[in-house]
Amino acid sequence: MTTTAEGAPVEVRRSARRTRTVVAFWENGTAVVAIPARFTAAQESEWVRRMLAKLQRQGERRAASGRRRPASDAALAAHATHLSGRYLGGRAVPTSVRWVSNQNSRWGSATPADGTIRLSDKLRPMPQWVIDYVLLHELAHLLVAGHNAAFWKLLEAYPETQRAKAFLEGVSFATARGLAAAGGAGGSGGLEPEGWPEQDGWPGDAD
Repeated sequence: MTTTAEGAPVEVRRSARRTRTVVAFWENGTAVVAIPARFTAAQESEWVRRMLAKLQRQGERRAASGRRRPASDAALAAHATHLSGRYLGGRAVPTSVRWVSNQNSRWGSATPADGTIRLSDKLRPMPQWVIDYVLLHELAHLLVAGHNAAFWKLLEAYPETQRAKAFLEGVSFATARGLAAAGGAGGSGGLEPEGWPEQDGWPGDAD
């Protein structure tokens, strides 16, 4: 099975109605390359290579700019696949990743048993490097359920881990004391895998 450099699956779609153009896009964590039905196997291989490289460049530009955030659940799932491939060796493979509006005491949560991840929509206005940390945090929980040394070892590859933890800690502190408006979740702003008890009080890692 063909995969991207980050380990995401690739699907090639041939279309009789497509005569000359080739397009590539993300769909539910899969890189889709649409080509004309008449293409030979050699042409397919060449165009898939080109379009995957184009998708990678687009993702790198978005990550570098920090301006374009994954707005839809599909975009979030695709971004999670990219992060897993880049920082976790592609080992964390979620079954679904989505934004939710009902997490008032957590920034994100994961259910390792079924591979699902949920991110609070209160993260949306935050910097991309903070969103990426929360997403990586939950991806890591698909590999290690608790917050032990093995878990934190997984996040060492992400260069913004400590900075993002401090950022979320500050938002939680300010929100809990009425010093901040929208942008931080109420309560502890935790990052807990579903099924694990939430910590009491204000956690040092907002975790």
